[in-house]
Amino acid sequence: MSVQTVQPGHLYVVATPIGNLGDITQRAAQILCSVDAILAEDTRTSAALMRHIGSRVPLQSMHVHNENDAAGRIIARLQTGESLALISDAGTPLISDPGFPLVRAARAAGVPVVPVPGASAVIAALSAAGLPTDQFCFGGFLPAKSTARRKVFAGLAKVQATHVFFEAPHRIAASLADAEAELGADRPAAVARELTKQFETVLGDTLGAVRAAVDADSNQQRGEIVLLIGGAGEQDDNDAELDRVVTVLLAELPAKQAAGLAAKLTGGRRNAAYQRALVLSEKN
Repeated sequence: MSVQTVQPGHLYVVATPIGNLGDITQRAAQILCSVDAILAEDTRTSAALMRHIGSRVPLQSMHVHNENDAAGRIIARLQTGESLALISDAGTPLISDPGFPLVRAARAAGVPVVPVPGASAVIAALSAAGLPTDQFCFGGFLPAKSTARRKVFAGLAKVQATHVFFEAPHRIAASLADAEAELGADRPAAVARELTKQFETVLGDTLGAVRAAVDADSNQQRGEIVLLIGGAGEQDDNDAELDRVVTVLLAELPAKQAAGLAAKLTGGRRNAAYQRALVLSEKN
């Protein structure tokens, strides 16, 4: 694999691991060992990664509280020929992390901005949640107040895309309750927690079932959390598929056995499958 050579006067937007340091890409490591300086959200957090990859490049703080004031000075440095890397505490910069004012200012000033892709909690959660990924909407962090959260969920009721949010661990139970109240207990959902870390879990079911599981297990209310909610119409699609499978199985099996097998084949709930089997049996 070729060695990545950094170019003078370029700003590199570098994705870093979201938990497992082994997820750093070779290209990202090479760049972080070669630029003149690294702009980090928290230099103490990023120092561990720098030690892991053997980088001795100086770390400089750039976070949400100083990024607007710092942008002009950083652009001036880039224009003198320095090569700089922008990283956040974890994942891809700018995705609910600092960096947007700097990238916008750099592009306006004609400074080349180079993306160095890698880990993203949004994409990692989508890849493992079992919800549709052909269309998705990322909503960042949910509002802290219940009234504002419910307004967000209500506005998504008819959107035909998977919804992805970040949520604080101490609010995840309340947010699930608000989502269930606005979108219904049967809407498909998932909670992805501590992705790539030792205690990673991905709970997927209906909103009602996921909420109940989180309420019952305090461990599911710890760590870094991604909340995913299926889009409008997905439940209708799931119901149609469940009906189709149940109908086929009822031709050969009693309702209870047909329901159990249908639930396994479709990923649906056994109780829901059994209720559909009873209804379809009566129709036939």
